Amino acid sequence: MLNSLLALVFGYLCGSIPFGLVLTRFAGTADLRSIGSGNIGATNVLRTGRKDLAAATLLLDALKGLAAVLIVAALAPGVPPLFAAAGAFLGHVFPVWLGFRGGKGVAVFLGCLFGLDWHVALVFVVVWLAVAAVTRYSSAAALVASAATPLALVVDGRRDIAILYGLLTALVWWLHRANIARLLAGTESKIGAKAAAEEA
Repeated sequence: MLNSLLALVFGYLCGSIPFGLVLTRFAGTADLRSIGSGNIGATNVLRTGRKDLAAATLLLDALKGLAAVLIVAALAPGVPPLFAAAGAFLGHVFPVWLGFRGGKGVAVFLGCLFGLDWHVALVFVVVWLAVAAVTRYSSAAALVASAATPLALVVDGRRDIAILYGLLTALVWWLHRANIARLLAGTESKIGAKAAAEEA
């Protein structure tokens, strides 16, 4: 039990590294928390107009989730890496260093998934790209891809992971509740829009 708790804490510390904020500060852009949604994720970084920083943020946020899962799996083989995945997601969404206001967790959701079941992670990527290409809404892509993930995990025989990802998906949808309202109202910002009201 103690090792599982340590894995959760380790994952949280990995997930709480605010790469979006760090990269934009080093690049000399406006404080990421003062534009768009104020969130630290890649979509809000994109609203600074720096596609390179947005791509780097997306990659690093995914990698911190992947790293948390793989490190725990390698160093503590008796501990389910699910604890590290849960911690990493919560760390990104609720980072203690930023007053518990972080991002919406989609990149970390995916990074952890690559560490737990890369087959289903590829399903997520395909669904996200397809929805984004059709709608041009990052939020819609995230919502549909996250909803598909627990189902794909069940089909892949990973019911243990499916339970965790069912909970994470519910949290992703809750974090996107304002986006859902704007999607229904037809006022959601499309991919590439600068300084919109909320992050997808």
